[in-house]
Amino acid sequence: MSNDFQVVFHNIDHSDAVLEAVNKRISKLERYSDQIIAGRVVLDCPHNNHHKGKVYSVGLEIHTSQREVRVNQEQHDNHAHEDLYVAIRDAFNAAERQLKSIDKKHRANPMDFVENEVLADVVMDDQEQLTGT
Repeated sequence: MSNDFQVVFHNIDHSDAVLEAVNKRISKLERYSDQIIAGRVVLDCPHNNHHKGKVYSVGLEIHTSQREVRVNQEQHDNHAHEDLYVAIRDAFNAAERQLKSIDKKHRANPMDFVENEVLADVVMDDQEQLTGT
């Protein structure tokens, strides 16, 4: 996986601990797709939550060779997202589910099976010609 991820802090102070947590989650993504080219993570704390407390939002854009995965975790009513680490976890879990779905669809493509069967038939024909059977 190419580690071309941009991490943006918006209305949040830059923190090495938060950056390390994000980078750990980014490295875990390669388990679900080896086709990741680049990405962007936006950590935000909107100013309009004076009565509810700080609720964080996390946005993800992940570019793969097959398609682009976008996750936007803006859950203003979710009090669990008053913890930035929980918001990061939830956003990356959603991205992992999308990457798994893309990988399943890619693997289950019927054209892949047809191409593999045709290739196997060609290889078998070549072997039969070589052995004379």
